[in-house]
Amino acid sequence: MKRLQQPIITLLTLCLLTASTGWTRDTTADEPLIIDFNERFLPTVARNGMVVGPEQLAAEIGTSIMRQGGNVVDAAVATGFALAVTYPRAGNLGGGGFMLIHLAEGNRQVFIDYRETAPAAASRDMFLLEDGKEDLMREYFSLQASGVPGTVAGMLHALETYGTMSRQQVLAPAIALAEEGIPVSFALNYEVASRGKRLRDDPAALRVFFKADGSPYEIGEIWRQPDLAWTLRQISDKGAAAFYQGEIAQRIVAAMEAGNGLITARDLADYRAIERPPVRGSFREFEVLSAPPPSSGGVHILQILNILEQDDLKEMGHNSAAYLHMLTESMKLAYADRSEYLADPDFVDVPVAQLIDKAYSARQRKLINPHKATPSSTIAPGQALHPESKDTTHYSIADAKGNMVSNTYTLNASFGSAIVVPGTGMLLNNEMGDFAAKPGHPNMFGLVQGENNKIEGGKRPLSSMSPTIVLRDGAPWLATGSPGGTRIITTVLQTVLNAMAFDMNVAAASIYARIHHQWLPDEILAEDGISPDTVRLLEQMGHKVVLGGQTIGRTESIMIKDGWLLGATDTRRPGGWVAGY
Repeated sequence: MKRLQQPIITLLTLCLLTASTGWTRDTTADEPLIIDFNERFLPTVARNGMVVGPEQLAAEIGTSIMRQGGNVVDAAVATGFALAVTYPRAGNLGGGGFMLIHLAEGNRQVFIDYRETAPAAASRDMFLLEDGKEDLMREYFSLQASGVPGTVAGMLHALETYGTMSRQQVLAPAIALAEEGIPVSFALNYEVASRGKRLRDDPAALRVFFKADGSPYEIGEIWRQPDLAWTLRQISDKGAAAFYQGEIAQRIVAAMEAGNGLITARDLADYRAIERPPVRGSFREFEVLSAPPPSSGGVHILQILNILEQDDLKEMGHNSAAYLHMLTESMKLAYADRSEYLADPDFVDVPVAQLIDKAYSARQRKLINPHKATPSSTIAPGQALHPESKDTTHYSIADAKGNMVSNTYTLNASFGSAIVVPGTGMLLNNEMGDFAAKPGHPNMFGLVQGENNKIEGGKRPLSSMSPTIVLRDGAPWLATGSPGGTRIITTVLQTVLNAMAFDMNVAAASIYARIHHQWLPDEILAEDGISPDTVRLLEQMGHKVVLGGQTIGRTESIMIKDGWLLGATDTRRPGGWVAGY
């Protein structure tokens, strides 16, 4: 792999760069600045295969699978299982997610929904106290917080349907890492320490993540996970049946029964990963493919792209007040629609075709005042539809043949519910918090959700995960995705806009400062690196801008150009890696 320049840069460094180069001026305040985005940040380059992910060991395992003759799906599954060992805050066996695959042969796309489902015993008001308030501890940090996990079913469905290797081949590296141990990195040490109190509250988690005396593993020490190795070996030997019907299932059910959880043996046995058509739309010469419901991500990315398509964004200037104003107003309209229309399509009739229709977006575009912010309190979900009967992880994979995988999966919060199933080494998700526990009121991410996303047994909670692939002139061009809860959608949106509308390479598209607006609360979250002049102009337009103290998303992206694979891991969090050959 030829490393031209790994874009290792902190937001502080980015701020210093912006101050020293003069592009902190706003393009609406003076003459437009000529910014050579692509000279400032260069991607990592490879020829044959590439994995871009949040952790080095798992990314290198993915490329080693391709070196051995495996395809991108084999590599994606091996990477996913390895992250369960090396990246426990979000890599998982006890969670769920979405995988978007582009297959060069036949030029077709496949979307696998392995999102968690609510246990059959789950009910609409299960997290409400007698006074009507939400019981947040039970909603996020109890066994009742867990949906039926989908990761194992989804990964093995992808492998058996589109891969070329055996379970034993793709799981062997993850088993070895769990048995032999991994050196504790700075990122892993920091992540465990940041959730140390919560993890210590659960006896099984305490045993997994800390030494016998209760102290944390220090940077450089070897961390072994024998229980997780046993779980992975069960899956390797017996397949999905081991997890959903065999001894792993028995241990999950025993934990649920002992701790007042809801998942039963029947819930596990009934779980299925589902293939759905990806949502697809166009932006100029690009075709954009992304996640359909029960994700809201793909629908709203396409909505916003449709609203902005006819504007000369490049002339406005990247991250200028004019551009960010249009972006913000479009985000408000999309997130308002999210509150009303999006949910599990197996339970609710979601009007996807109408929401991503360009004529609908053209009508929505007319609601935007180009010079003044529209208060969110005056924005309602779009009424022009025709009637119809924070911690996640992402990785992208590509090869020289034009095959791509964009995969996002999660436990929901960092380390999920912070509860480990005894004897498995496996953390459980707290995805039940993604339902509308109290429709019309904000969830843990401050997002207001409607009645369509109420809790029902067997239902998949609404998600923001947005694994995305962009085709250019019919050929695969960009794969990207991000963690970040409700900020996933706007993170992916700005990354693909940076590439499509501003001609940035994949590294530049990943690194530049972002904003986020989700309709309610009515405020723009802005990263450091947005010009003070721009902030001032946005405030004069009527926007409330919240500055600093947060990062927005963490993309893992690959671009294909002239037969080369160009990769970039977002440096907003430590530990990301580009592996290629």
